[in-house]
Amino acid sequence: MSLNANFLYFCLNFIEKIMKKVLAIAFIGGLLAVSCSKKPDHTLQDSNTMLPEPDAPTVAADSTAKPAATPAAAPATSAPEAAKTDSTAKK
Repeated sequence: MSLNANFLYFCLNFIEKIMKKVLAIAFIGGLLAVSCSKKPDHTLQDSNTMLPEPDAPTVAADSTAKPAATPAAAPATSAPEAAKTDSTAKK
Protein backbone atom coordinates (compact mmCIF):
# COMPACT_ATOMS: atom_id res chain seq x y z
CA MET A 1 0.00 0.00 0.00
CA SER A 2 1.17 3.42 -0.69
CA LEU A 3 1.49 6.20 1.82
CA ASN A 4 -1.56 7.97 0.43
CA ALA A 5 -3.72 4.86 0.82
CA ASN A 6 -2.60 4.38 4.44
CA PHE A 7 -3.25 8.02 5.24
CA LEU A 8 -6.70 7.88 3.64
CA TYR A 9 -7.54 4.70 5.59
CA PHE A 10 -6.39 6.32 8.85
CA CYS A 11 -8.44 9.46 8.18
CA LEU A 12 -11.60 7.49 7.36
CA ASN A 13 -11.30 5.38 10.54
CA PHE A 14 -10.63 8.49 12.61
CA ILE A 15 -13.64 10.30 11.14
CA GLU A 16 -15.83 7.23 11.63
CA LYS A 17 -14.90 6.95 15.32
CA ILE A 18 -15.44 10.67 15.88
CA MET A 19 -18.80 10.60 14.09
CA LYS A 20 -20.00 7.68 16.25
CA LYS A 21 -19.13 9.68 19.37
CA VAL A 22 -20.77 12.84 18.00
CA LEU A 23 -23.93 10.93 17.10
CA ALA A 24 -24.03 9.26 20.53
CA ILE A 25 -23.62 12.61 22.30
CA ALA A 26 -26.28 14.20 20.08
CA PHE A 27 -28.70 11.34 20.77
CA ILE A 28 -28.19 11.53 24.54
CA GLY A 29 -28.46 15.32 24.44
CA GLY A 30 -31.72 15.06 22.52
CA LEU A 31 -33.15 12.65 25.09
CA LEU A 32 -32.17 14.98 27.91
CA ALA A 33 -33.67 17.98 26.13
CA VAL A 34 -36.98 16.17 25.62
CA SER A 35 -37.18 14.84 29.16
CA CYS A 36 -36.27 18.16 30.78
CA SER A 37 -38.47 20.35 28.59
CA LYS A 38 -41.36 22.22 30.19
CA LYS A 39 -44.49 20.12 30.36
CA PRO A 40 -47.90 21.67 29.58
CA ASP A 41 -50.09 22.60 32.54
CA HIS A 42 -52.92 20.10 33.06
CA THR A 43 -54.51 21.60 36.17
CA LEU A 44 -57.89 21.99 34.45
CA GLN A 45 -58.17 18.31 33.62
CA ASP A 46 -59.92 15.81 35.83
CA SER A 47 -57.73 14.48 38.54
CA ASN A 48 -57.70 11.09 40.13
CA THR A 49 -58.08 12.41 43.67
CA MET A 50 -61.02 11.52 45.83
CA LEU A 51 -63.44 14.25 46.84
CA PRO A 52 -64.22 14.72 50.53
CA GLU A 53 -67.38 13.05 51.77
CA PRO A 54 -70.35 15.41 52.21
CA ASP A 55 -71.40 16.27 55.73
CA ALA A 56 -74.38 14.10 56.60
CA PRO A 57 -76.11 13.80 59.94
CA THR A 58 -75.08 10.66 61.72
CA VAL A 59 -77.37 8.63 63.88
CA ALA A 60 -75.65 7.04 66.80
CA ALA A 61 -76.74 3.44 67.17
CA ASP A 62 -76.42 1.71 70.51
CA SER A 63 -74.60 -1.52 69.85
CA THR A 64 -75.64 -2.92 73.23
CA ALA A 65 -79.37 -2.36 72.70
CA LYS A 66 -81.51 -5.40 72.09
CA PRO A 67 -83.54 -5.44 68.88
CA ALA A 68 -87.19 -4.51 69.34
CA ALA A 69 -89.57 -7.44 69.43
CA THR A 70 -92.11 -7.62 66.65
CA PRO A 71 -95.64 -6.95 67.91
CA ALA A 72 -97.89 -9.97 68.12
CA ALA A 73 -101.04 -10.10 66.02
CA ALA A 74 -103.90 -8.27 67.73
CA PRO A 75 -106.90 -10.36 68.78
CA ALA A 76 -110.13 -10.04 66.85
CA THR A 77 -111.86 -8.26 69.74
CA SER A 78 -109.61 -5.25 69.52
CA ALA A 79 -111.46 -3.83 66.50
CA PRO A 80 -114.66 -2.91 68.41
CA GLU A 81 -112.60 -1.42 71.24
CA ALA A 82 -110.80 0.73 68.74
CA ALA A 83 -114.14 1.89 67.38
CA LYS A 84 -115.16 3.13 70.85
CA THR A 85 -112.12 5.38 71.10
CA ASP A 86 -112.06 6.44 67.45
CA SER A 87 -114.12 9.60 66.91
CA THR A 88 -114.42 9.00 63.18
CA ALA A 89 -115.68 5.44 63.47
CA LYS A 90 -119.33 4.66 62.67
CA LYS A 91 -121.52 3.67 65.56
